[in-house]
Amino acid sequence: MKLRLAALSLNQTPLDWAGNTGRLVQGLEAARASGAHVVCCPELAISGYGAEDAFLWPSTAEHSLAALARMLPHTRGLIVALGLPLRHEGYLFNAVAIAVDQKLLGLACKRHLAGDGIHYEPRWFRPWPAGKAIQVNLALDAIANIEVALGDWVFEVGGVRFGFEICEDAWVNERPGAELFASDVDVILNPSASHFAFGKHAYRRTLVEAGSREFQAAYVYANLLGNEAGRSIYDGDGLIASGGHIVASGHRFSFAEHSLVCADIDIELDRRRAASPLRPVTRVDFAYAPPKPSEALVSPHQGPLDKAEEFGRAVALGLFDYARKSKSRGFVVSLSGGADSAACALLVALMVRWSVAERGLDAVARELGQTGADAAGPGGPEFIKTILTTVYQATEHSGPVTRAAAQGLALSLGAEHHEFDVAPLFENYRKLGEQALGRGLRFPQDDIALQNLQARCRAPSVWLLANVRGALLLSTSNRSEAAVGYATMDGDTAGGLAPIAGIDKDYLRRWLTFMEHTGLPGVGPCEALGAINAQAPTAELRPAEYTQTDEADLMPYDVLNAAEAAFVSERGGPREVLARLLELFPERPRAELVGYTRRFFQLFARNQWKRERYAPSFHLDDRSLDPKTWCRFPILSGGFAEDLAELE
Repeated sequence: MKLRLAALSLNQTPLDWAGNTGRLVQGLEAARASGAHVVCCPELAISGYGAEDAFLWPSTAEHSLAALARMLPHTRGLIVALGLPLRHEGYLFNAVAIAVDQKLLGLACKRHLAGDGIHYEPRWFRPWPAGKAIQVNLALDAIANIEVALGDWVFEVGGVRFGFEICEDAWVNERPGAELFASDVDVILNPSASHFAFGKHAYRRTLVEAGSREFQAAYVYANLLGNEAGRSIYDGDGLIASGGHIVASGHRFSFAEHSLVCADIDIELDRRRAASPLRPVTRVDFAYAPPKPSEALVSPHQGPLDKAEEFGRAVALGLFDYARKSKSRGFVVSLSGGADSAACALLVALMVRWSVAERGLDAVARELGQTGADAAGPGGPEFIKTILTTVYQATEHSGPVTRAAAQGLALSLGAEHHEFDVAPLFENYRKLGEQALGRGLRFPQDDIALQNLQARCRAPSVWLLANVRGALLLSTSNRSEAAVGYATMDGDTAGGLAPIAGIDKDYLRRWLTFMEHTGLPGVGPCEALGAINAQAPTAELRPAEYTQTDEADLMPYDVLNAAEAAFVSERGGPREVLARLLELFPERPRAELVGYTRRFFQLFARNQWKRERYAPSFHLDDRSLDPKTWCRFPILSGGFAEDLAELE
């Protein structure tokens, strides 16, 4: 007998009860049309995974149960796993309901809560006690006193046994799958909310294959899709494995509301059952119709994405969802002619190109609040004008090279481009300061103050454009700048979203070079980046005779990147960071690397307050500096003084 299994990835939004159930209904209809018997939905798909402290509100669990009741009629003819928060005996659990043909059979609960990195589950949920399997009465909206199984059960439906590993359950050494194997489970379902990070997809595939092989069961993995709650991006991974091998995988980074992957798996029903299965079994009858031919079956041969494409697709999807869910009507970028703002503008252009290609111009225009949109050619260059506005803002220290680079890139991308002269604003503020201080303000005596003033003069005009157009102003600061505070608060950090604050400058420069010469599949190279990549990164805020560059102000970006990695990812202090720099850069004098190490730690500690004020950014790897979701550091500290004093 063959069973058609389906992984349904969904682009949900926390606490969007009508929207979340609507997308679930659409996804289940697509699964039914594909002939699926079993549908696994993502973790906490009903409430949304990123509800944060709203999980502590009693109403969140109440709304979730009510939504589950509304969903039951839509499970007609299906076996469906639906994630939701469940309150039981005063505690909140991360649960998955298994619905069979419009009836609730029971609920499994997550045993291992994710509490590291961006995850904070133990703040809201209790881990389900191992081995606890009970019967409870649930009041589902108008349906009262429904007795269902809760906890560590095996759910036998029409002779097929199902069990659960819920996201983190599969990432621990003592996986619940071992107990499911001892209970002769045929299919393991894994509803997940596994955030995107570089290279994580490959490890996920390994876990799914290992689960199928070691527990001798078919394995269905369904991940969330899109930018669900603001900072985390989910790639919509849908994986189905049998016999220790992936037999079907879905399309990652889709701009659709849901993504479905199906596979037909042979289920052996007449094999010997264990006389005493390790877990108790709750049973219900169900008639499996023979699988019918369907175009929804997905080929398993989807090639892996390299880091360059993962970066582009993850951030593009993050931008799209952030804009539409925040009801924004496009983006504004202060385009300086440098690498950071160029990357932001390019990522918006990729977002437009890919979203229009997948969903169509009308749908994308509607999502982004645009009317009368026009598309002329691939990606709709005319449409891009309505979505992306760029502004080059010159001061007396701006040069013709950056002006031409900004203009050339904007033209290449099809953005609506403007040039503002903010030098008079700078001079007016400078005079006000001089009057208050009773002296002139000059370089180099007032270096930092005058640099910051120029950067801040650029913020009001781009904020004005963003406000009038109902668009998002993008902050253009990167992670390397965040690490050492090399950014002007209310200047280049101004914005409602910081799309590249999760990536280091060293990688960003390499990505832009790749995009200039090679480009992503189906996109090709962007030759206009040549004028940007040819420059040494510079804030361009000092007079020309100072020949200002970022690396002269800080340290070489490859050194800064290595120091950041040793500190954030490897949890190294000053001695460990210096040792790593000595290992990686043997050609550099020891005294120089000691100086760079001192500078890194002094600036990192001094500038935590800036990181606290950064606009929301996207999580991309294990080196995020976001103090709200990853790298928590005190605003006031001793600044590593004793550790740095020990360096030679």
